[in-house]
Amino acid sequence: MNDDTPASGGPRTRDIISTHSVFGAPCWVSLTSRDLEATQEFYSALLGWRWRGAKLGEHFRIALADGVPVAGIAAVAAMWQMAVAWTPYFAVPDADEAVSRARERGGTAAVGPLSFPPGRAALLADRDGATFGIWEGELVGNWEAWRRAAPTFIRLKTRNAFDSALFYGEILDWASGKPGCCEVEYEGGEVVLRSRGDVVARIDSGAVESAPDPTVRPHWQIHFAVADVPGCARTAEKHGGSVLSEEEDEAILRDPDGAQFTVTSRRSR
Repeated sequence: MNDDTPASGGPRTRDIISTHSVFGAPCWVSLTSRDLEATQEFYSALLGWRWRGAKLGEHFRIALADGVPVAGIAAVAAMWQMAVAWTPYFAVPDADEAVSRARERGGTAAVGPLSFPPGRAALLADRDGATFGIWEGELVGNWEAWRRAAPTFIRLKTRNAFDSALFYGEILDWASGKPGCCEVEYEGGEVVLRSRGDVVARIDSGAVESAPDPTVRPHWQIHFAVADVPGCARTAEKHGGSVLSEEEDEAILRDPDGAQFTVTSRRSR
C-alpha cells in the first residue's frame, strides 16, 4: 500500500512499513461510489479533504487531510456491480492464508486475493455478512500519521461481539502473542481492539442480520473525527447527504450516493 491501495490508492514514501511486521490492525479505508466528482465535492465540503490521482486510473482518487493520505475513493460501484459503501482494510502477512482462514470459519470471499503492486488485496464478508478487506504488502509509509489523520476508529455492529471477536481474531491473529499483534479487551459489554496502545476498533453486539434498516444489520462503521458534529450534520444535508441519527458528540450520516459513515467529536476520542 505504498503507492496504490487495494481499490483506491495510498501514498509514496521512503519509510516503508510492511504487513509482515504490523498486522491485524486497520490499515486503510476505501469508498466505492458511482460519481467521482460528486463524491469529492461532498467530502471536501464535509471534512476539508483535498485530492490527488492514483495509478489505478481515472476512476480512483486519494483523499488528503493536511497533506496525509487518509482514504481512497473508487468510482466503480456501477461498473463493477458493487455496493456503495465504506470498507476498512486490515493488514495481514499472507492474503491467501487469511482468505483460507475466513472461509474455514464461515466467511466468504467476494473479490480476490488480487495483485495491486506493491501488495495484494481481497474483499471478504464475515459469517454475519459484514464486509471488510485485507491487505498484504507495503502499508501507508508514515503509518502512524495515517492512523492519526484517518478515522478515529472503526466499529463493528454485529450479532454477537464475543463470537465476532473469535472469528476476526483467528483470521487476523489478534491476541496471538506474536510481536506486533493487536490486543483484545472486553470493556462494558463491547470488545475493544488496541494496536500499539491505541484503540483502533470496537465490536458491539445487538445487530439483526435480517433487519430492513442497514444501520441495524451487521456492518463495519467508519468513524471520522471532527471538531463540530452538529455543523457536519448541517453541511451533509446542505450538500445532498442525510442525517440518520444525531447526538452532540456523534452523528451517523449518509453521503449523496448512499454510503453510511459516522462523524465523532474529537473531544470524545
